[in-house]
Amino acid sequence: MSNQRRHFGTDGIRGKVGEPPITPDFILRLGWAAGRVFGRDGDGVVLIGKDTRISGYMFESALEAGLSAAGVDIRLLGPMPTPAIAYLTQTLRARAGIVISASHNPYTDNGIKFFSGDGTKLPDETELRIEAALEESMGTVVSERLGKASRVVDAAGRYIEFCKSTLPFGMNLRGMKLVVDCAHGATYHIAPNVFEELGADVVGIGVEPDGFNINDARGATAPQALCSAVLEHHADAGIALDGDGDRLIMADSGGNVLDGDQLLFIIAERQRREGNLTGGVAGTVMTNMGLQEALERRGIALKRAPVGDRYVLELMKAEGWTLGGETSGHIICLDRMTTGDGIVAALQVLAAAVESGRPLFDLVSGMQKYPQILENVRMPCPIDVGELPEVRAAVAEVEAELGQTGRVLLRLSGTEPLVRIMVEGREEQSVRAYARQIAGYVESVLARGARPLDRERREGA
Repeated sequence: MSNQRRHFGTDGIRGKVGEPPITPDFILRLGWAAGRVFGRDGDGVVLIGKDTRISGYMFESALEAGLSAAGVDIRLLGPMPTPAIAYLTQTLRARAGIVISASHNPYTDNGIKFFSGDGTKLPDETELRIEAALEESMGTVVSERLGKASRVVDAAGRYIEFCKSTLPFGMNLRGMKLVVDCAHGATYHIAPNVFEELGADVVGIGVEPDGFNINDARGATAPQALCSAVLEHHADAGIALDGDGDRLIMADSGGNVLDGDQLLFIIAERQRREGNLTGGVAGTVMTNMGLQEALERRGIALKRAPVGDRYVLELMKAEGWTLGGETSGHIICLDRMTTGDGIVAALQVLAAAVESGRPLFDLVSGMQKYPQILENVRMPCPIDVGELPEVRAAVAEVEAELGQTGRVLLRLSGTEPLVRIMVEGREEQSVRAYARQIAGYVESVLARGARPLDRERREGA
């Protein structure tokens, strides 16, 4: 079996609808290949859930047909958040769970993610087995062995009850007014009910999906609507989820955005205070230095993984830690859930507010964010500009100026021919100037021509 992935990336398979591999014929074969692999592992069903984008109907049918042809039974969940599918895969004792979603991307994209029977991402070995099965000629089992499909009618209710259970026993949100932005995505019929049933007064926005408006000027990637609604409705806090519900951004009562780093700080501080924090906190190379400093002052270690919740989870498991996340709002509370979960993370933040009697802006006041400036420079082809002597000298010059109060990070985009330049420091004006300075060096080097990054090193980046 080859160790090369042709289709799976760091988070399943994703792309533009109608362009390979996100086509009905490929998804049909993917369902069959997955069915072949999961069917070999013994009896059991496979769950299928999706977000609200229009192409989900098409790909749900294609996966269902492929799995049935391989002799695997299917349980359809309908529109459900990605973490809900992970939870239900585990609790319904399914062989695997399949998510049809492109997360925070626009409706023109879609993708496929898998969960194993224990509610975690598939191990590399299983992904490679599915890749190998995709190379086989597709067939159909004899008619008496075809898989049957049925719908799980109480899927939403099961997950709502689980989310509520992640608050301490007896705690409620009575007296709290919340704006909940569901990005017209998979949480539209879940998140408002969770917070309402816990006693909050909920104002829902982004709760009218039409197949085309998922993530459109709503949700965790566009929090301006949330902030405006918090101010308009005089709410205590705002909660913004992305299209598949695994990403969380919040707003305080003043309409100020709280990103994933700030939310991690609130959760970590609560767990430290109660003696429930296991080890340290896992972040990424993009995690703000302000979070690292705030945690270190409290005796909490921060370790950094590459960007991507998969890598954060790998680091957490390697360290035996239970809390980690990304600036973008992927927050993983392994003491509550097997994967990143926006609703569960929001409840942990709100629990800190309820227990302390303090508003969110006060809870986050112990962490001072450093300004981070990002510059993207487009390349004609992937080039490891960080290894070019002229660029290395420019970076070293800026790092010397910043000293211990800042840092520089260059990384290649995983999806576009871009080099992403991040400069972080205490003073925004100088940080902005440093970022532009390094970007200028990179642009000038590229204009003169530079050696392409070879395939092996590019795939390892």
